[in-house]
Amino acid sequence: MKRLGVAVMMMLGAMVAPRAQAATATSNMNVSATVASTCSITAGSLAFGAYDTIGGAQVDGTATVTVACTKGAITSITLGQGQNAGSGSTDSAPVRRMVSGLNFLSYALFSDPTRLVTWGNTALTGHAYVATTSASQAFTVYGRIAANQDVPAGSFSDVVVATITF
Repeated sequence: MKRLGVAVMMMLGAMVAPRAQAATATSNMNVSATVASTCSITAGSLAFGAYDTIGGAQVDGTATVTVACTKGAITSITLGQGQNAGSGSTDSAPVRRMVSGLNFLSYALFSDPTRLVTWGNTALTGHAYVATTSASQAFTVYGRIAANQDVPAGSFSDVVVATITF
Protein backbone atom coordinates (compact mmCIF):
# COMPACT_ATOMS: atom_id res chain seq x y z
CA MET A 1 0.00 0.00 0.00
CA LYS A 2 2.88 2.24 0.77
CA ARG A 3 4.06 1.89 -2.80
CA LEU A 4 0.62 2.72 -4.13
CA GLY A 5 0.53 5.85 -2.03
CA VAL A 6 3.92 6.97 -3.34
CA ALA A 7 2.80 6.38 -6.92
CA VAL A 8 -0.41 8.37 -6.39
CA MET A 9 1.56 11.19 -4.83
CA MET A 10 3.98 11.26 -7.75
CA MET A 11 1.11 11.46 -10.25
CA LEU A 12 -0.55 14.23 -8.31
CA GLY A 13 2.74 16.05 -8.11
CA ALA A 14 3.23 15.75 -11.86
CA MET A 15 -0.19 17.26 -12.42
CA VAL A 16 0.41 20.21 -10.22
CA ALA A 17 4.04 20.80 -11.12
CA PRO A 18 4.59 23.62 -13.60
CA ARG A 19 5.18 22.40 -17.11
CA ALA A 20 7.91 23.68 -19.35
CA GLN A 21 6.57 25.76 -22.25
CA ALA A 22 8.08 25.32 -25.73
CA ALA A 23 9.01 28.58 -27.42
CA THR A 24 7.94 29.27 -31.05
CA ALA A 25 8.77 31.70 -33.81
CA THR A 26 7.16 32.20 -37.22
CA SER A 27 8.10 33.49 -40.63
CA ASN A 28 6.15 33.88 -43.84
CA MET A 29 7.27 31.94 -46.92
CA ASN A 30 6.47 33.73 -50.19
CA VAL A 31 5.40 31.40 -53.00
CA SER A 32 5.19 32.50 -56.64
CA ALA A 33 5.13 31.22 -60.21
CA THR A 34 5.06 32.74 -63.66
CA VAL A 35 2.81 31.32 -66.37
CA ALA A 36 4.11 32.20 -69.81
CA SER A 37 1.70 32.74 -72.68
CA THR A 38 2.39 29.99 -75.17
CA CYS A 39 0.73 28.22 -78.09
CA SER A 40 1.33 25.22 -80.32
CA ILE A 41 -0.09 24.52 -83.78
CA THR A 42 -0.38 21.37 -85.87
CA ALA A 43 -1.67 21.39 -89.44
CA GLY A 44 -3.19 18.28 -90.94
CA SER A 45 -3.08 17.36 -94.62
CA LEU A 46 -5.62 18.42 -97.21
CA ALA A 47 -6.02 15.69 -99.82
CA PHE A 48 -8.38 16.78 -102.59
CA GLY A 49 -8.30 13.43 -104.33
CA ALA A 50 -8.94 13.12 -108.07
CA TYR A 51 -9.56 16.19 -110.22
CA ASP A 52 -11.35 15.52 -113.51
CA THR A 53 -10.37 18.03 -116.21
CA ILE A 54 -12.88 16.60 -118.68
CA GLY A 55 -15.89 16.68 -116.34
CA GLY A 56 -14.83 20.16 -115.29
CA ALA A 57 -16.37 20.07 -111.79
CA GLN A 58 -14.84 21.81 -108.80
CA VAL A 59 -13.38 19.63 -106.06
CA ASP A 60 -13.76 20.46 -102.37
CA GLY A 61 -11.77 19.14 -99.44
CA THR A 62 -11.03 19.90 -95.80
CA ALA A 63 -8.13 19.78 -93.39
CA THR A 64 -7.79 20.44 -89.69
CA VAL A 65 -5.52 22.89 -87.90
CA THR A 66 -5.22 22.11 -84.19
CA VAL A 67 -4.00 24.69 -81.70
CA ALA A 68 -3.43 24.71 -77.96
CA CYS A 69 -2.78 27.96 -76.12
CA THR A 70 -2.48 29.23 -72.60
CA LYS A 71 -5.96 30.11 -71.32
CA GLY A 72 -6.76 33.72 -72.19
CA ALA A 73 -4.31 33.97 -75.10
CA ILE A 74 -5.53 36.22 -77.91
CA THR A 75 -4.32 34.79 -81.20
CA SER A 76 -4.51 34.88 -84.96
CA ILE A 77 -4.16 31.70 -87.02
CA THR A 78 -2.87 32.39 -90.53
CA LEU A 79 -2.12 30.31 -93.61
CA GLY A 80 0.75 31.23 -95.92
CA GLN A 81 0.59 31.67 -99.69
CA GLY A 82 2.16 28.27 -100.34
CA GLN A 83 5.39 27.40 -102.10
CA ASN A 84 4.00 27.98 -105.60
CA ALA A 85 2.08 31.23 -105.25
CA GLY A 86 0.81 32.66 -108.51
CA SER A 87 1.31 36.08 -110.04
CA GLY A 88 -0.20 38.87 -107.96
CA SER A 89 -0.37 36.75 -104.81
CA THR A 90 -0.25 38.65 -101.52
CA ASP A 91 -0.55 37.60 -97.89
CA SER A 92 -4.04 39.10 -97.72
CA ALA A 93 -5.16 37.73 -101.12
CA PRO A 94 -3.14 34.57 -101.79
CA VAL A 95 -3.12 32.93 -105.23
CA ARG A 96 -2.32 29.38 -104.24
CA ARG A 97 -1.20 26.72 -106.72
CA MET A 98 -0.10 23.12 -106.57
CA VAL A 99 2.68 22.10 -108.93
CA SER A 100 3.52 19.02 -110.99
CA GLY A 101 6.67 19.50 -113.03
CA LEU A 102 6.10 22.80 -114.87
CA ASN A 103 2.29 22.69 -114.53
CA PHE A 104 0.11 24.40 -111.92
CA LEU A 105 -3.32 23.58 -110.50
CA SER A 106 -4.92 26.51 -108.65
CA TYR A 107 -6.78 26.09 -105.38
CA ALA A 108 -8.09 28.24 -102.56
CA LEU A 109 -8.37 27.91 -98.78
CA PHE A 110 -11.27 29.30 -96.77
CA SER A 111 -12.20 29.70 -93.10
CA ASP A 112 -15.93 29.07 -93.61
CA PRO A 113 -17.90 26.08 -94.92
CA THR A 114 -19.58 28.22 -97.63
CA ARG A 115 -16.08 28.89 -99.00
CA LEU A 116 -16.59 32.63 -99.26
CA VAL A 117 -13.99 33.93 -96.75
CA THR A 118 -10.41 33.39 -97.97
CA TRP A 119 -8.04 32.27 -95.22
CA GLY A 120 -4.98 34.46 -95.67
CA ASN A 121 -1.70 35.26 -93.99
CA THR A 122 -2.52 38.52 -92.18
CA ALA A 123 -4.27 39.31 -88.90
CA LEU A 124 -7.31 40.56 -90.84
CA THR A 125 -7.53 37.54 -93.18
CA GLY A 126 -6.51 34.94 -90.60
CA HIS A 127 -8.75 33.27 -88.04
CA ALA A 128 -9.01 35.12 -84.71
CA TYR A 129 -9.08 32.86 -81.65
CA VAL A 130 -9.25 33.58 -77.92
CA ALA A 131 -8.29 30.55 -75.82
CA THR A 132 -10.98 29.91 -73.21
CA THR A 133 -9.11 26.81 -72.06
CA SER A 134 -5.63 25.35 -72.48
CA ALA A 135 -7.11 22.29 -74.14
CA SER A 136 -6.57 21.71 -77.87
CA GLN A 137 -9.02 23.31 -80.27
CA ALA A 138 -9.51 22.11 -83.87
CA PHE A 139 -10.32 24.44 -86.75
CA THR A 140 -11.45 23.29 -90.18
CA VAL A 141 -9.75 24.60 -93.30
CA TYR A 142 -12.07 24.42 -96.31
CA GLY A 143 -10.32 23.95 -99.65
CA ARG A 144 -11.53 24.16 -103.23
CA ILE A 145 -10.00 23.46 -106.62
CA ALA A 146 -11.91 25.62 -109.08
CA ALA A 147 -13.67 23.98 -112.01
CA ASN A 148 -12.46 23.85 -115.62
CA GLN A 149 -8.69 24.01 -115.15
CA ASP A 150 -6.90 22.57 -118.18
CA VAL A 151 -3.86 20.71 -116.79
CA PRO A 152 -2.09 17.50 -117.82
CA ALA A 153 -2.22 14.34 -115.73
CA GLY A 154 0.16 14.26 -112.77
CA SER A 155 0.47 14.42 -109.02
CA PHE A 156 0.14 18.03 -107.89
CA SER A 157 1.21 19.28 -104.47
CA ASP A 158 2.00 22.35 -102.42
CA VAL A 159 3.06 23.20 -98.86
CA VAL A 160 1.27 25.93 -96.87
CA VAL A 161 2.71 27.17 -93.59
CA ALA A 162 0.17 27.46 -90.76
CA THR A 163 1.15 30.05 -88.13
CA ILE A 164 -0.35 31.09 -84.81
CA THR A 165 0.55 34.54 -83.54
CA PHE A 166 -0.07 35.23 -79.85
